[in-house]
Amino acid sequence: MARRARDSDESAFAEIVRRYSPRVFKVASRFFRQRSLVEEAAQEVFLKAFTNLSSYRGDGSLEGWLTRIATNTCLNLLRAAGRRPELVVSDLSDEEDNWLEGKLDDVATAQYRSTERDIIAADLADRLLETLSPEDRLTLMMIDGEDASIKEVAETTGWSESKVKVRAFRARQKIRGTMAKLLGKEKRDRGSSHES
Repeated sequence: MARRARDSDESAFAEIVRRYSPRVFKVASRFFRQRSLVEEAAQEVFLKAFTNLSSYRGDGSLEGWLTRIATNTCLNLLRAAGRRPELVVSDLSDEEDNWLEGKLDDVATAQYRSTERDIIAADLADRLLETLSPEDRLTLMMIDGEDASIKEVAETTGWSESKVKVRAFRARQKIRGTMAKLLGKEKRDRGSSHES
């Protein structure tokens, strides 16, 4: 199929798009939450794949080749956007702030979580992930979110396994640091409001 597509067989390339779109969309969804951005990234991936099909030698799987293109394309799109906001308590919605406050009040006795609280927690986790570089975010999402192995992340990204381990370690440290800042600010704010 790849050989036929390289020979300008448009129906063969259309079959590649049909067959591998779910994989490309899954990769793009690791980077972007808005459907329009996921679709834009997927279009960019298939455009790059089409224009670079002659460079595919068939050494590895076509799916692996497309996954690497998708990963690199999404990383480049995020880099081009150049934005990594720092999360502060004032940026949190009321629901997120309440969730965080609930965690401060009684972490040990939180036995029951409603679906609404799970959604708020997931949204807060997404916002924390947004403070990371695209590469670190991808690493954590694959390892912690999708239970991918270090080896699988290395194969997908083209990085060494040691680089994946270091990225995961540093990304977790940064998230812990951001959470500690949020929790410290929340405690200070609550302390000053009690003094008033």
